[in-house]
Amino acid sequence: MNSQLIEIYTDGSCNPKFKIGGWAAIIFISNNKLVLKGVENETTHNRMEMLAVINSLKHVLNEIPNPKLINIYTDSQYVAEIPRRAKKLVSKKFTSNSGNLIQNSDLVKKLIQLLESFNIEFIKVKAHQKTSDLINYNREVDMLCRKIVRQQINKTL
Repeated sequence: MNSQLIEIYTDGSCNPKFKIGGWAAIIFISNNKLVLKGVENETTHNRMEMLAVINSLKHVLNEIPNPKLINIYTDSQYVAEIPRRAKKLVSKKFTSNSGNLIQNSDLVKKLIQLLESFNIEFIKVKAHQKTSDLINYNREVDMLCRKIVRQQINKTL
């Protein structure tokens, strides 16, 4: 892996009944593996997916001077489409056609702001793939997220 290339695998999970969510990311920088994770209350699945990416990029911004390229692997179509929609979202001031703020506008704004700091390629992967010839880091972050949510729910019961 080129030291100029950073690879990030992200996922988010949420239990809608309890509105408890978890996010996780695995970041590879110069063959070093770093795991980031967190939990949120009163949240949604899409927010957790975005927080995994946002927190990963914030970490890279604080730790790595001028990375050449960041590949972000996500199973979230919602997150993967934000870069393509960024100009339109900004020009419409993050409002829908009916004039209301879009859902998750706070996180969408943060993500778009971070996208401007890096050369990022989003790579959409299939969710929950159990078999692979390679080490499946997307499966690993998925399992981490689910575990975080389960542990947090068990604390509240």
